[in-house]
Amino acid sequence: MDEHGQVSGRHQLRAWLFTILRNTFYSSRRKTKREVSDSDGIHAARQATRPDHDGRLALRDFRVAFDKLPDEQREALILVGASGFSYEEAAEMTKVAVGTVKSRANRGRRKLAELLHLEQGEELSMTDQATLAVMAQNNYSSR
Repeated sequence: MDEHGQVSGRHQLRAWLFTILRNTFYSSRRKTKREVSDSDGIHAARQATRPDHDGRLALRDFRVAFDKLPDEQREALILVGASGFSYEEAAEMTKVAVGTVKSRANRGRRKLAELLHLEQGEELSMTDQATLAVMAQNNYSSR
């Protein structure tokens, strides 16, 4: 001890380092109490949000693929999928049989799925509701 009653030199440094280590230990313990064990990444996957540009890129890909469809299939998908008309209403508007509209819409959906490299039941990552409606009838779902 020095003349003022304080610990000097090595003893003061040792006490100071001990305090830092102790506080670090307590801080890390408090932090681990708030953390959730997620070795599989399941919780993190549910918490994550997609970047906005993913939807725009997927929509651009969809539009490119949609433009490659024959006119009749595009028309059927627009009427039945995007516009929400029934097959009967679409058939009346286009002056073809109901079965023809169903066939065109179904072939159009299958061709779109092929162009977008989607498998049966695979999720389509888009935010545009009209696009999702076009693909919804063939078990291609959205996130």
